[in-house]
Amino acid sequence: MSNPIPPVGPGLPETQAMITDTVTAPAPQQTGAQEKSGKPASLWTDAWYDLRRRPMFILSVIIILILLVMSLWPSLFTSIDPGNARSCDLSTARQGPSAGHLFGRDNLGCDVYARTIYGARNSIVIGVFTTIITSLIGGLLGIIAGYRSGLVDTVSSRVTEIFFAIPPILGALLIAATFRGKANSIMLVIVALAVLGWPMTFRIMRAAVITAKSQDFVVAAKALGAGAGRIMFRHLLPNSLAPVIVVATINLGGFIAAEAALSFLGVGVVSPDISWGLMIADARNRFLEAPLPLVFPAVFLSITVLAFIMMGDAVRDALDPKLR
Repeated sequence: MSNPIPPVGPGLPETQAMITDTVTAPAPQQTGAQEKSGKPASLWTDAWYDLRRRPMFILSVIIILILLVMSLWPSLFTSIDPGNARSCDLSTARQGPSAGHLFGRDNLGCDVYARTIYGARNSIVIGVFTTIITSLIGGLLGIIAGYRSGLVDTVSSRVTEIFFAIPPILGALLIAATFRGKANSIMLVIVALAVLGWPMTFRIMRAAVITAKSQDFVVAAKALGAGAGRIMFRHLLPNSLAPVIVVATINLGGFIAAEAALSFLGVGVVSPDISWGLMIADARNRFLEAPLPLVFPAVFLSITVLAFIMMGDAVRDALDPKLR
């Protein structure tokens, strides 16, 4: 004979034990963003919650905000306008720091502190606009190549490999030297860096789109009759944007450093415009006599590049679940 089924009822001890075990069972673990809002957290919400707890991200954001304010409103940090020739005095050239001139004076007797503050604008403008252009070009070509595949992907990938074969600084140096004097120096540097900077974004976006287009939500969109444009920009783009943002943040610091390298080599920003790279180039010949006109813009340049790289690393860690 088979074993009898044990009786189950609301008043029996066996039923009470089952209810107790069910009530006291641990609930599924929630992320911090879910605990705060009580709703399922998206990738961006969860990443933002994670970023707010990272000291490296907070420090980099503070530094970048100060630099942005410095570039937009330099008069808040200094009352001296380095664009005014009267602010320079050759008789005080290469003087050390003093009460009125915190960083001393350069080879032309201009205030190093004021020039460093005003130099932030062009350096950051070049980095930001180059990053925007490379992200738009590389992202657009990458999403088209990754979704279309076939001949479009093959041709795009081969063209990208040609650009990858050109050393970035050497190629930008050639472009800037060739067209020097035919366009604004700042715009020329942006174009020279953007022409050779988009392939990295292209590869990142292409790889992300190829991974995402095989997901169920894309298959469902196709089954519902969505067109290629709607699928690419409504469904694939939001789900492929995270790695591009990380790369763009890190590249921004690299473009600022590249501008300094071009200006140091004499084909970047030219006077009367001011940039940290140009200041370093002007001060190199008299470095042993007066090191401060070179040291201070170099320190500001290093801090700026480091801040953007730190932010990029923090964003990468927050958006990649494998690194948490």
